[in-house]
Amino acid sequence: MQRRLVLGCGTVAEGAVERLAEWPGSLTVLSKRSGVVDSFREDGVDAERCAPDDEASYPDDVDVVFVAADDATVNLDAARTARERFPDAYLLAYVGSDADAHTREALTDLADRIVDAQSTLVDRLTELTADDDAERLHRLYRVLKGIDGTLAVVTHDNPDPDAIASALALVHIAESVGVTAEVCYFGSISHQENRALVNLLELELVNLERGDDISEYGGVALVDHSRPGVNDGLPEETEVDVVVDHHPPRAPVEARFLDLRRELGATSTLATDYLRRLGAEPGATVATALLFGIRVDTRDFTREVSVPDFEAAAWLVPHADLSILQRVESPSMSAEVMDTLARAIRNRDVRGEALATNVGEIRDRDALAQAADHLLNMERVRLTVVYGFKDGTVYVSGRARGTDVDLGETLREALGPIGSAGGHADMAGAQIPLGILADVGEDSRESLSRVVNDVISGRVFETLEDATRTLGVSEDGTDLTFEFPMEEW
Repeated sequence: MQRRLVLGCGTVAEGAVERLAEWPGSLTVLSKRSGVVDSFREDGVDAERCAPDDEASYPDDVDVVFVAADDATVNLDAARTARERFPDAYLLAYVGSDADAHTREALTDLADRIVDAQSTLVDRLTELTADDDAERLHRLYRVLKGIDGTLAVVTHDNPDPDAIASALALVHIAESVGVTAEVCYFGSISHQENRALVNLLELELVNLERGDDISEYGGVALVDHSRPGVNDGLPEETEVDVVVDHHPPRAPVEARFLDLRRELGATSTLATDYLRRLGAEPGATVATALLFGIRVDTRDFTREVSVPDFEAAAWLVPHADLSILQRVESPSMSAEVMDTLARAIRNRDVRGEALATNVGEIRDRDALAQAADHLLNMERVRLTVVYGFKDGTVYVSGRARGTDVDLGETLREALGPIGSAGGHADMAGAQIPLGILADVGEDSRESLSRVVNDVISGRVFETLEDATRTLGVSEDGTDLTFEFPMEEW
């Protein structure tokens, strides 16, 4: 955490320095103003009444020094002492209201940055403590400090790397302000890359069951999704303290602290921004997870990527364990995934550049996503929809590449009326309850599979036909259009 030293704390800087006291890390204030010192001490800040250039009162080491007395001569003396004592620290100096040309020049030579008016000082400190993004952090800290007990940081069901990583980062931030926290999730972690991430980084996550009593937790935070009971196993009426997400919500979201940034490619980018503004060392585990989360959710910076996504990744690289990251990205494929992929290939129905396939009954939901990814590599296929059923629910996973079709909207329109669906333009999914069809006996599984095929493929292809009359070009160069009479299904 960043170590800060404030020398002087005159009337100009007092308000801004008070904001620093809310941040994690160490803060030391040295001032001759007894009222200022007493006020900071009451807030638990290390403060001492002495001259700003009293080197004997300085801490052993600091990262940032603010020289902020009202008197220019006092600031110059303090800046000289601080520069000699802490040659590698970042030194910001206020020149004071009465600085002459000589004092101004001397401070310019000593400091990394000088400011010479109240408005300028406030602007500079705003960059560090009080711009819009930093204001979010202040509100986050206030909420976290108000948590009495352990904070449950809940991901969406069957969490992906972005959800896991952003949850880890929020736990890291909570613990930095003295709040214990745990990463919690419902469902399972079965995708081989996700399992590799958890196993190789030796992550300790809490697997909750629907109906579990969460009242033992002092607070609840949601990451990578925004509403309790929607894509997680929490009761819908759960009171939420913190929501951090990059997906646009489909309904009003309520929380004591709310940070939704749809312009970012990953929630991990948002979490990384928090850490950067803290000046916090994320550690290899958190940094590796965040870097992987950004890469997965932006498809290696090719999908819905923003400038902050690149900046976050660049900041994380020096902290991450790249050897572990390489192993996470190249895990072995399980027998279940290979079997699902084989059925997906065997049962595929290709129309134009769109492919839909029913793999029947499944044991591993994540196998659908992996099959959809692999099938997208087939020649002339640019959109894949893979689906299967398990425990009374049909699960659908879709992928798209280089099409004008918004896959998330397509699945939402096709399957939303009979279940829940959504996602990105090139990566989406859906869940549809089987209802009375789930009661079909074991000897009728083949009939059940046919019914599922009729409903899902029929709706998907019909919606694609409405969305665009042309998805691809045939071998002879003519347009391929959708003309699917429903009696075919």
